[in-house]
Amino acid sequence: MKYELGRCLLNVRLHESGMTVQELAQTLQTKPEKLVDFMDNKRIMPLKSAIQIAATLRCEVTQLYELI
Repeated sequence: MKYELGRCLLNVRLHESGMTVQELAQTLQTKPEKLVDFMDNKRIMPLKSAIQIAATLRCEVTQLYELI
């Protein structure tokens, strides 16, 4: 089955976890602006970033985007 990525759900997962963008960025040792670009659909998360984000937020990688 072929999937396409819909909108990024990172902001939803952050809200559910109780973390802020700044806290997640600090944990991942990255810039908050990069995460905001993912949330604004300006950039697509590389797989390595998605795995790290999902592990930090305790969710599945597939829960970071709408799958169409």
